[in-house]
Amino acid sequence: MTTTRTSTARKPVTADDRVPADLHIDGARLWQRLMTLARIGATEKGGVCRIALTDLDRQGRDRFVQWAGELGCSLRRDAIGNLFARRAGADDRLPAVATGSHLDTQPTGGKFDGNFGVLAGLEVLQTLNDAGVRTRAPLEVCVWTNEEGSRFVPVMMGSGVYAGAFGLEHALAARDNEGISVREALAATGQAGPAPAAIADGAPRFAAYFEAHIEQGPVLEDAGITIGAVTGALGQRWYDVTVTGQEAHAGPTPMALRRDALLPAAALVQRVNAIAQAEQPHGRGTVGSLRVFPDSRNVIPGRVQLTVDFRHPDEAGLARMDAALRAAATELTSRGVTIAVEPVVHFPPQPFDAALVESVRMAAADAGLSCLDVVSGAGHDAVYVARTAPTAMIFVPCKDGISHNEIEDAKPEHITAGCNVLLHAMLERAGVATG
Repeated sequence: MTTTRTSTARKPVTADDRVPADLHIDGARLWQRLMTLARIGATEKGGVCRIALTDLDRQGRDRFVQWAGELGCSLRRDAIGNLFARRAGADDRLPAVATGSHLDTQPTGGKFDGNFGVLAGLEVLQTLNDAGVRTRAPLEVCVWTNEEGSRFVPVMMGSGVYAGAFGLEHALAARDNEGISVREALAATGQAGPAPAAIADGAPRFAAYFEAHIEQGPVLEDAGITIGAVTGALGQRWYDVTVTGQEAHAGPTPMALRRDALLPAAALVQRVNAIAQAEQPHGRGTVGSLRVFPDSRNVIPGRVQLTVDFRHPDEAGLARMDAALRAAATELTSRGVTIAVEPVVHFPPQPFDAALVESVRMAAADAGLSCLDVVSGAGHDAVYVARTAPTAMIFVPCKDGISHNEIEDAKPEHITAGCNVLLHAMLERAGVATG
């Protein structure tokens, strides 16, 4: 949703003799860590290229391990390379309240996507250390492996294995364009650990999981809002579509006798847009790739391949979009031209935990920050973790809504605000130890 929600500010749960009433993170320290991390894999245009399970990714993870060690955290590394830095609680038998994200980037990535969520978690731990605050439950900061999926598929690999969305062996066998497997890349970078990677195999469940992230879209900035309380993530259906006609010479073949594959393909692109427009405000429809064969100036196209990406906040909406796409394909099929629609991805919509989302709203209200309910149009590790534990996300604006781009940017005051909300939302869930 994109409607403003108002929450009645209440006395923070943590405002007692054991916690400073004005407890807040050190925004300058968080920003400095972000800029330090951004130097690992820095690009000429000011972005970051730190592809999953490369040596640069290892260097970024090593820096995280160093910082977590300086905070007195213990470290767990699992078989898919996920990292978990743990700050002990007064009752360390309790399930942890966790936060985190990823450190791998797109080839032309930015400084904040993923990185903000990981380093915000470390800043929460350091703030509590500095203030001498001990939580009842332990806290953990997670670094999930291969979230971006730019080198290995499936995307969100580490959190997907953890949640049981796919098996460890399936993930380890995935290969990049050079034929290198995840198993080989983990070994080469020293990132594979002994801990079980999946909950089904004994990996611990969290009491709650929060993920702070830049919005990667323009809604918050356009509305002048500082905090997005993310109510859930859009479901996704992806398709590969092949339109098949017949190549022929562009000169001698009359218009009425052509079997031009590009004409119905072009019409289908327009239909995809119309299908999404009919599902507003949250329906999304994109044709991101279109390949024409044989791709010659004076040859009538005989085959067109295109991709379709549909997104919607509820399964019924996705089903309507699916039915409309198939109906359009049938309608646009003509004599001598066929259209084949192949589904390739289906992520169901993922609502987040209502109580945790309210914790985000209340933490923003307590801090005097504007807050808007939003849905995530992108996939995040939180989407998989939400299958295993109560989960919520905290969004902050990014400049012009641009992400997966070297010019990705965010304001220091927004980064600080988002981390302060994370701090108090996590404290509310973890509790403060007595005595």
